Amino acid sequence: MTNNTLQLPLLPLRGMLVFPTMVLHLDVGREKSIAALEKAMMNDHSIFLATQKKSSINTPQADDIYQVGTVAAVKQMIKLPNDTVRVLVEGLYRAKITTFEETEQKYVVTTEKLIEVEGDKNEEEALMRYLLQQFEKYLEVSRKITKETFATVSDIDEPGRVADIVASHLPLKISDKQKLLELVDREARLRHLIGLISNEQKVLELEKKIGQRVKTSMEQTQKEYYLREQLKAIQRELGDKDGKTSEMQELTNRIKKSDMPERILEVAMKELNRYESVPKSSAESSVIRNYLEWLLSLPWTLKTEDTIEINYAQEILNEDHYGLDKVKERILEYLAVQKLTDSIKGPILCLVGPPGVGKTSLAKSIARSINRNFVRISLGGVRDEAEIRGHRRTYIGAMPGRIIQGMKKAQTVNPVFLLDEIDKMSNDFRGDPSSAMLEVLDPEQNSNFSDHFIEETYDLSNVLFIATANYINNIPGPLLDRMELISIAGYTEIEKLHIAKEHLLPKQLKQNGLRKGNMQIRDEALLQLIRRYTREAGVRSLERQLATLCRKTAKVIVSKEKKRVIITEKKLEDMLGKPIFRFGQMEAKNQVGTATGLAYTTVGGDTLSIEVTHYPGKGKLILTGKLGDVMRESAQAAFSYIRTRSKELGIEPDFHEKYDIHIHVPEGAVPKDGPSAGITMATALISSLTGKAVKREVAMTGEITLRGRVLPIGGLKEKTLGAHRAGITTIILPEDNAKDITDIPESIREGMTFITVNHLDQVLKYALVGNQK
Repeated sequence: MTNNTLQLPLLPLRGMLVFPTMVLHLDVGREKSIAALEKAMMNDHSIFLATQKKSSINTPQADDIYQVGTVAAVKQMIKLPNDTVRVLVEGLYRAKITTFEETEQKYVVTTEKLIEVEGDKNEEEALMRYLLQQFEKYLEVSRKITKETFATVSDIDEPGRVADIVASHLPLKISDKQKLLELVDREARLRHLIGLISNEQKVLELEKKIGQRVKTSMEQTQKEYYLREQLKAIQRELGDKDGKTSEMQELTNRIKKSDMPERILEVAMKELNRYESVPKSSAESSVIRNYLEWLLSLPWTLKTEDTIEINYAQEILNEDHYGLDKVKERILEYLAVQKLTDSIKGPILCLVGPPGVGKTSLAKSIARSINRNFVRISLGGVRDEAEIRGHRRTYIGAMPGRIIQGMKKAQTVNPVFLLDEIDKMSNDFRGDPSSAMLEVLDPEQNSNFSDHFIEETYDLSNVLFIATANYINNIPGPLLDRMELISIAGYTEIEKLHIAKEHLLPKQLKQNGLRKGNMQIRDEALLQLIRRYTREAGVRSLERQLATLCRKTAKVIVSKEKKRVIITEKKLEDMLGKPIFRFGQMEAKNQVGTATGLAYTTVGGDTLSIEVTHYPGKGKLILTGKLGDVMRESAQAAFSYIRTRSKELGIEPDFHEKYDIHIHVPEGAVPKDGPSAGITMATALISSLTGKAVKREVAMTGEITLRGRVLPIGGLKEKTLGAHRAGITTIILPEDNAKDITDIPESIREGMTFITVNHLDQVLKYALVGNQK
């Protein structure tokens, strides 16, 4: 081997690097490394020190070791008790591995000495001086290296050696130190080292700033702690035992354990900090506490698992409600779509019908069939927008709106939410609550519902909203547009009979402490009860009458007169008194000037008797019976039509000059309005003026025009049920309403005759006695 090329044992270093002229201790524990040291001690004490690229490798190969290292002299070697060796080495010069050999005992490499490249002496001197200046500044900031070290380095006048000693004292990465070791050009090495020491200096300055900031923060925390302790002491002196400490701890735990989203959690913690700083005696303290309680009581993510099974839902609906087949079918279709789409975004159902037909109980059944919590709010009489959106927290006694209150009761984010009596909302100077409901019922908006009290948006998109209404005309147009209407007209006699036997009677027996064997009511008596003691679309009055029968039966049983009471038709009158309504008892004979119309009211369909008389006068038209503007206009239209057709109808042409005509609709205390009594008033007028009687078994409905045309009306099903309850057998209706006849229950259609007309002449043909020609 030449002087520049040597074969030496290799000592791989982990996590450190030795520069030339460095003297330091190493602890060696690997067998091959110890063997390499022993080999070096046997020869001329020379060994090659090279750093591993990864410290985790225990048995490195040629690729795992940097090729440039330091040839060093082993000065001292001591064996320690824990099978390790402590060795003192001194770096001599840079060298590069040319060949690498691994034996079972040790690593042996052939090294080639790297000769330093000298540059311009003046340039190197200038770089060295600048490096020393930077090193001195670094020492001032670092304070980890003594001034004696700097004095020692300053005495050296070799630029390459100065660079190596400075680099050895800097906390550089192994990769940066290795690059400096590989740079044999002294000028390049000095420049690179100056860049590294500048970076280190900046890092140290940042560390110093961060340390100062942390110190300030700690001082502030200690100050706050001291002040809080003082505050607690003051509160204890004032009689507040623990101040707010235990309360704050409880609220903090509740907030952290709640299911609030991140944004709501931040708001809650912010309000909690405000609550802590406000005195407990302050009014603001109770406002913040109330707000926090509302945030904690609302469901944010908790939901029940939907179990939409169509067959099970159908079973529940049939169990809870008799009849209403079309309504049940629509609800099942709705649930089927929800199951397929796995989303409840769709139309908001609105159940429209008279009171007592089961709208609310239908919504309860839907909730039970799909395993959701049920919550109901009544909107009847709501006229303040704050009832829906809530009050702003600036007001005394502020509260969230009814929607948020309902969600608190539901305790889940996906309940079935019933908006009862949505047609009963009104508005005044405090705002329009129906407009506030638009956001609630719009699937595109209600995911970000804003309540004035809560202030943060609340997600209502998982809620299944169902609304109920008695009268569709009272619902504002924009609100109606967001809902799908399901009409529930009312029950037939047969349906009421089944409902009474299967649902109402068992319920009343239980509520009045009776057993099934204590009271028995015959079917004929029950039918008589429906016909003569109630006249309604629903079954509420029927239930009240059954409750009366149960109470009277209970009195008989308690007085020990009998253990069982059987109610027959005859006994029904003894217990309930004289019948309230007539059924099937029409006028004893055909009457002149009296016609029966059909009306649709908020409690279902009903009959409307219209009476007309004329007497000598000056042609005045008198209308009585608390009629609305539309109904008065219909009467005027009928009167004008008769004047234009008086000759064809067999009426004196100058009757409007010779007679005063009085049209009266009985039950004058009840307001009446609508165009559907047009043909009824025209028929009664013509009957009075011609002297021809109107058939007593005929009822009619339809709007009339000045040309005598009969226009379609609404609510045919409800009106037909009302006519059936009154014993009417023939109904005259507009031709355009013929398609609606199929909506009428078959049991009602079988016993009635429907006559469709498109002109008043056809009405007169069927309605007036002796007018068939």
